[in-house]
Amino acid sequence: MRRADRLFRIVQLLRGRRLSTAAWLAEKLEVSMRTVYRDVADLQAQGVPIDGEAGVGYRLVDGFDLPPLMFTTLEAQALVAAVRLAQGRLDRSLAVAAEDALVKIVGVLSPAARAAAESLPLYAAPWATDHESIARLGLLRDAASARRRVRFDYQDAAGAATTRTARPLGCYHWEAVWTLAAWCEQRNAFRSFRVDRMRTLDVLDEVFRDEPGRTLPDFLRHVKSQARPATRADAV
Repeated sequence: MRRADRLFRIVQLLRGRRLSTAAWLAEKLEVSMRTVYRDVADLQAQGVPIDGEAGVGYRLVDGFDLPPLMFTTLEAQALVAAVRLAQGRLDRSLAVAAEDALVKIVGVLSPAARAAAESLPLYAAPWATDHESIARLGLLRDAASARRRVRFDYQDAAGAATTRTARPLGCYHWEAVWTLAAWCEQRNAFRSFRVDRMRTLDVLDEVFRDEPGRTLPDFLRHVKSQARPATRADAV
């Protein structure tokens, strides 16, 4: 990568995040941290308002005016591929929004890049959709974003039926099923629930606050600490 291209990409990476460490930038750019330090210093010297320091992280100062994002042909094709692969697995509102966003992006591409993106020979084959699970996915996604507890009737792998109240933390896709990562109020522990095993679902008005030991990062650390990665078979 030419140095000029690398400097431009640093600015683009910074504009998309609140805070970026030198280690993260070095990994994305496939260069050393020393190179990142030097490049950021050069950008600052050229007047680009980058705030932060080595060892802490960098961010672009609010209000910095940047030219519109430009996409390479390969980046445009990646966006098309992502939308095609994801649409059949997303709840309807997200699937429609993804399609609308893609139309806007493709509309500003150069004619050559647009043609390459639209003719990408990569498709997702249609598959049997569990419409009830997809509908619940939208409710769970909204509940997790709004920090609202959920209550649902659930049937586990052994066929046992229970009613759970949980703090929804995030939804994960495993091949053909979605699972809910949650803090289960009944078990007072992290649990993963298969969305297709939920028999009912109610989003409650009760709002929960993030508490140490019960957040999504805590859940991910919990999973990582296990002997093997979690899979859809691990869902209760």
